[in-house]
Amino acid sequence: MTTKKFTVIGAGNGGKAMAAYLAIVGQEVTLYNRTFRHIEVIAKRGGIDLESPPGGPHGFGALKKVTDDIQEALADAEVIMVVVPSSGHANIAHMVAPHLKDGQIVILHPGRTCGTIEFREILNRCKCQADIVLAEAETFIYASRSDGPSQARIFRVKEAVPLAALPATDTPKALAAVEHVYPQFIDGINVLQTGLNNMGAVFHPALAIINAARIESTHGDFEFYIDGVTPSVARVLEVVDRERVTVASAMGLRARSAMEWLQMAYNVRGETLYEAIQNQSGYYGINAPSTLQHRYISEDVPMSLVPIGALGMRYGVSVNAIDAIIRLGCILHSTDYWRKGRTLDKLGIKNLSVSELTRYVNEGVREF
Repeated sequence: MTTKKFTVIGAGNGGKAMAAYLAIVGQEVTLYNRTFRHIEVIAKRGGIDLESPPGGPHGFGALKKVTDDIQEALADAEVIMVVVPSSGHANIAHMVAPHLKDGQIVILHPGRTCGTIEFREILNRCKCQADIVLAEAETFIYASRSDGPSQARIFRVKEAVPLAALPATDTPKALAAVEHVYPQFIDGINVLQTGLNNMGAVFHPALAIINAARIESTHGDFEFYIDGVTPSVARVLEVVDRERVTVASAMGLRARSAMEWLQMAYNVRGETLYEAIQNQSGYYGINAPSTLQHRYISEDVPMSLVPIGALGMRYGVSVNAIDAIIRLGCILHSTDYWRKGRTLDKLGIKNLSVSELTRYVNEGVREF
């Protein structure tokens, strides 16, 4: 197998699993985390123990380097895997901007909505001159978790994950850089397509917010997708989903509906979204968050719903349901997510027409 030098940024559930996997399949891996005490045991042991599904890579993944020094982490990297919550992308972009080098590949896992656009805008504002390839995955390739300070477990590996670069003309370079370790990545068309196919934006915030009383009174002691989705709740999800798909359509894109996604990902069907969710056996046994201070609101509202809603408002699409969920999230968290989130101004695209935005994400040409 080809050997490349990978740096994984982030040592949470996903980052530890990815770093261990890459090491076990023969790659040279550096793991970076900004707080050293979170990776201290990994550094002492020199790697991470990984458990995987039968037939998958498992065992001890020996890492080349474990560090909290971003300059050291990026110095020799060929491919940089950013595996942090999307709410941390802006901070990571500021951090890496002075240290990136020509030819490096940076991939966000995942970008959520407009992740690479935000990342690129920050690099530009920081006057980063490095000629890099910047890409994002539509979703995280693993269902994984951390089993201990230097242990990780992969429950499932997705069979096909769309990946797109900004601009899309760089997507072949990004795919070529990781195809030897992740053949599951496929061409995601462009970063608007991957960002608007963000299913977490549909399922997470509205479901958590509508079930707020139950989450607080039971501390999450109910099945989130099964008990939490009644026919009425599902109708709210359907409207949020329809608005997301309509925003994509207004931009000339064909986004998958939630029903289509459930059929594609889990081979489940139903006459309504409620029926399809109830027919998804994988949702049984998944409990709700134990608190409303959870990424389903604090991450998915500002990093997913806000950019989708902002794009809808910019291009004349009614996004009343999305706006309502965002505003309820603001109230619950006493935070102005419309200001704090990925606004079109922060993304540097507020004055672009649909055709100008399309040209930017496809060709990298931005009109001013």
